[in-house]
Amino acid sequence: MMTMKYLATWSILFIAIIMMGTACKKPTTGHTAGKTPDTPGVPRKIQFSLYTDRDFSSDNKNITFTLFIQNPASQVLWDSVLTPMKIKEIPDLAHKLVIEKAVPGNDGSLLKVGFRYAIENVGISWYFDSSSAGENFKIVDFNFR
Repeated sequence: MMTMKYLATWSILFIAIIMMGTACKKPTTGHTAGKTPDTPGVPRKIQFSLYTDRDFSSDNKNITFTLFIQNPASQVLWDSVLTPMKIKEIPDLAHKLVIEKAVPGNDGSLLKVGFRYAIENVGISWYFDSSSAGENFKIVDFNFR
């Protein structure tokens, strides 16, 4: 009878240890493939701001802006083309365009972010910035000149 009591006690103890061992495991994150650990529940965001402090009121050329987010391998994670506008329609600082975008996949690596723009019959140019690895919020402030 004593052996049955010990067997039952050891069985319950063994099952409890197994359950605690599997239930208490926390997911771990490490540095893999050049990425820093992502913070669960904290989305990484990029805020794009576009404005000018110059007087372009007489410039009727068309301009098209593209906003983008790229990873270190130059893979485009996200891009968006704004509606074409006249250069004179680029807003001033008090009325700036602000677009906020969550980084696709909450990628925690170093990111290349910015604007590309094309002026009709003139050419293309760009404004690049970076968002450091693990930086949860980045403002890309573009003053068009």
